[in-house]
Amino acid sequence: MNKNSKIYVAGHRGMVGSAIVRKLKEEGYNNLVFRTSKELDLRRQKDTEEFFEKERPEYVFLAAAKVGGILANSTYVAEFIYDNIMIAANVINSAYKFGVKKLLNLGSSCIYPRNCSQPMKEEYLLSGKLEPTNEPYAIAKITAIKLCKYYNEQYGTNFISVMPTNLYGPNDNFNLETAHVPAALLRKFHLAKLLKEENFDSIKEDMKKYPIGFGLDKKINLEDENSIVQNLEKIGITKNFVLIWGTGEAYREFLYVDDLANACLFLMDRYNFEDIGEFINIGIGKDVKIKEFAEMIKEIVGFDGEIRYDISKPDGTPRKLLDISRIKKFKWQPRISLKEGIKKFYDYYRNSIDRDL
Repeated sequence: MNKNSKIYVAGHRGMVGSAIVRKLKEEGYNNLVFRTSKELDLRRQKDTEEFFEKERPEYVFLAAAKVGGILANSTYVAEFIYDNIMIAANVINSAYKFGVKKLLNLGSSCIYPRNCSQPMKEEYLLSGKLEPTNEPYAIAKITAIKLCKYYNEQYGTNFISVMPTNLYGPNDNFNLETAHVPAALLRKFHLAKLLKEENFDSIKEDMKKYPIGFGLDKKINLEDENSIVQNLEKIGITKNFVLIWGTGEAYREFLYVDDLANACLFLMDRYNFEDIGEFINIGIGKDVKIKEFAEMIKEIVGFDGEIRYDISKPDGTPRKLLDISRIKKFKWQPRISLKEGIKKFYDYYRNSIDRDL
């Protein structure tokens, strides 16, 4: 890519898309094209093609997606498969139709089988059954990988796919009903800490900034401290303990989103689909038990209560450690450790609330 190349970042307001935009600007790319989901519904083929015909981007980062944690994936099953398949199909086909030089498709490690051998190598794709709690999302992401592969084979396009591990960082989703593990745990411990401190003013500001979910936002009376306490307790947040879904025994690998953005630009600028293959994993190469991860966040936040586990709730995939040997051969590696990343993430979260005061 040249510094003046026209670059379209689909999903530029999301956690991944915004990180890519930050990195592009940091590296001196300034001919960037964006559309919000209200301005352009990528699920609509006609609208997507009209946008590509008008703007004619040379490079595309496909980071737009409907995402969420176990609860959201299990609840909105039709939306997760339909929305993500339509977004991928429309963007990838339009990129081919209107002459995009190169496209980078963002996937997810949930594409791998539930009981996949560890660490997960790229060749393990479709070698077993998927995790039921995120199957709709996984199928959509696998479809996007295959679309890129087959467009490359039939039409000679240069579309590459990257599969990041679990992500966290600025512009993450803090809605406790739909959030992924890092954001959900961080907010739960923060609210529990505020309850213990009886800092209801800060709790109110938090709730004004971010929805709670679970149908509680309309039920909680922010002028009534008892209402706040009682409703937070319904979702396992109290001044004495935080309740976490599952046993805590599942393993997860976590990557700070700015490291992912760095990898995406690195690959987009230097490598083509012939070099990368069908897709390439991006991770940190180490995983941690959810129990250990929760203890780390609890310590960083400064909550001194208990952690309890709701074993009636699912753990999800037992382990999802990516094999990153392929990208390491390209001399790329992450820069931000897990503990450093969580500290940065907590600073971002608190500052995001303070900015609105």
